[in-house]
Amino acid sequence: MTHNVPLFINGGCRQSESTEWLEVTNPADNKVIAKLPLSTESEMEHAVSQALIAQKQWKEVAVSERARLMLRYQQLLKEQHDAIAQLLSTETGKTIADAKGDVWRGIEVVEQAANIASNMMGETVENVATDIDGYSIVQPLGVCCGITPFNFPAMIPLWMFPIAIAAGNSFVLKPSEQVPLTAIRLAELFQQAGAPEGVLQVIHGGKEQVDYLLAHPEIKAVSFVGSVPTAQYIYQTGTAHHKRVQAFAGAKNHMVVMPDANREQVINHLVGSSVGAAGQRCMAISVAVFVGTSNQWIPELANAMSKVNPGAWDDDNAAYGPLISATAKQRVLTLIQQGQAEGAECLLDGSECHVSGLPDGNWVGPTLFRGVTRDMSIYKEEIFGPVLVCMEVETLEEALSLVNSNPYGNGTSIFTASGAAARKYQHEVMVGQVGINVPIPVPLPFFSFTGWRGSFYGDLHAYGKQAVKFYTETKTVTARWFDDDIPDGPNLTIHLR
Repeated sequence: MTHNVPLFINGGCRQSESTEWLEVTNPADNKVIAKLPLSTESEMEHAVSQALIAQKQWKEVAVSERARLMLRYQQLLKEQHDAIAQLLSTETGKTIADAKGDVWRGIEVVEQAANIASNMMGETVENVATDIDGYSIVQPLGVCCGITPFNFPAMIPLWMFPIAIAAGNSFVLKPSEQVPLTAIRLAELFQQAGAPEGVLQVIHGGKEQVDYLLAHPEIKAVSFVGSVPTAQYIYQTGTAHHKRVQAFAGAKNHMVVMPDANREQVINHLVGSSVGAAGQRCMAISVAVFVGTSNQWIPELANAMSKVNPGAWDDDNAAYGPLISATAKQRVLTLIQQGQAEGAECLLDGSECHVSGLPDGNWVGPTLFRGVTRDMSIYKEEIFGPVLVCMEVETLEEALSLVNSNPYGNGTSIFTASGAAARKYQHEVMVGQVGINVPIPVPLPFFSFTGWRGSFYGDLHAYGKQAVKFYTETKTVTARWFDDDIPDGPNLTIHLR
């Protein structure tokens, strides 16, 4: 039975008055599980205006109390962890293990938001000039907004609004129209934790609603995660309206395999990092670069990948779930066909994947290519599916040249037993997040998520100290007090309560 997805405005769920609705489907069987409203202009205006009112009061709340809200929130999220994961699985198709990881990585960012006070400390210099002191104060921006993708409906919203709100802002969240249910549940729990009404608002919609947020004069900062074309559009449009923007885009992440690496570890990690979450993550390894004789392991890699199967979220034997939509599946299948047509050797083709009992799901099996060159579509494009392409070079220098000539710079890794090779790679590679014998080097929340080049548009990254800087502004004060103004004893009155 389907239901209408509510908006979350002023501390509670409310039904939209929109006349335009989209269907939300379960990607494992493509059955409709909910209907989503395209928020009306009046609803969006109400959400932003109430967020503005709430922020003017919220910014005056002591930073220690804002931190305590995050402590209460992370406790509620932990208590509801499994239930959120199950809800997330129904709308994304993720296996329950993947869904739990999605929720937990978001909780880790909320825990970091509880440390907000130390990250908002200013600086002071006494006597910058004679009897004059200088100091800086860190203050919130106002109303901020987040536009989040389908692939991490818990983690990525939790990258954004907890830190923004802990820093004294209010926040308007526009989750992906494909996975709105988790976002509403996150908002309900935030209110239950004691958040003031209006500090967090959730609206729904597509491009028209996004354009409204990008143009609204009261929204001061925009956070986005999604595809490259959309990230470019968000960044260009948001900055044209004089907003601070961070836009996380696509990726083509390479894992470099040296001949001295641990063969078993390489194969296990390549399988998991390429097809895990159906390859629908911006940090997935989609290119394996075999250096020298390590290319002898490719047949063993193909054998290991052939034993991995997708399935329903509650299937303990499933390694990953379906793609998010029939459109996404067709795009992946088209790229697989293009790879074959362009001359790559397809060692494993998952195009005809079937899952028992779920014939209408968006299934694609593990797919492996060899003999891939730089000019092929399967190398140039982010496939965003369970597809791994293998490339072969003779030296580490060639591997570095390959990775650095790619337009993206989100994540990369090197597997080797050589400290010298690892150091050379981490020093010279032009990628923001580097793993050494770690396949998916997503930083923990006390660092920041630091994609480079075509994978990111903006200056300050998500979570960690950079996020606090993104959601705040610095005010510098120069103060002088005159000794003649110090009151004498008879004129000094102290009021005690």
